[in-house]
Amino acid sequence: METGLKDRVAIVAGSSSGIGRATALAFAAEGASVALCARRQTELDRVAQEARSCFGVQTFTQAFDVSDDADVRAFVQATHARFGRIDVCVPNAGGPPAKPFLETTMEEWERAWQLNLRSAISFAHAVLPHMRWQHWGRIVTLTSYTVKQPAPELILSNTIRAGVMGLVRSLAGQFGRDGITVNNVGPGFTATDRSRSLLEQRARNRNLPLQQIQSEVEKEIPIGRMARPEEVAATIVWLASEAAASITGQTILVDGGSYRGL
Repeated sequence: METGLKDRVAIVAGSSSGIGRATALAFAAEGASVALCARRQTELDRVAQEARSCFGVQTFTQAFDVSDDADVRAFVQATHARFGRIDVCVPNAGGPPAKPFLETTMEEWERAWQLNLRSAISFAHAVLPHMRWQHWGRIVTLTSYTVKQPAPELILSNTIRAGVMGLVRSLAGQFGRDGITVNNVGPGFTATDRSRSLLEQRARNRNLPLQQIQSEVEKEIPIGRMARPEEVAATIVWLASEAAASITGQTILVDGGSYRGL
């Protein structure tokens, strides 16, 4: 399938590992220049080098915490100065800790808001003027399948990430006539460090081996396994493609069928 992403410019946040890394490389495979950000410069540079050596694309990296609005804006401006355009933006950040509601603190709620909702707002606020000017753009946020089917131990994520869905629907309605689509991807259990840490916590809470917990989780997934980061990345790239130009305001789950609703 021709994606129409060759020579486009894609910003991918949280791209030093996991789904973010897979997404950055997937855009590079389509011939897009990629601007990568995360907190660890060494890992970012490694991914950028892989993108350049494997796909011959241009890259730009900058290490910072996406919860800092000023840093987000500076990165977006630096990306535009480097490439002269911004076509795709994938806001992405690690999830908040898993714990019961009464064990959460207000500091954790504030951090979750800053990291998982405020950062998406910051990226959208910074990139939309550029996309609007060129009358073309794609924003694809990353949340979790729990925005549709909340997990009991993920109260912080359940609450904050639902706000991202509200943002996506609102922006889709406001900027569709500008040639801009805004969608959300909600992965289920995926073979990443984040999923492993959640499984390890479940294992500790139940005093059971990690392998047993993973086996129980995979039995509950209709396809019988966790998703690969590359499968989530492929969905993001498709939503950013020309072929998906009429899809906006949607949440696409990549969860192996875990969500049981209609």
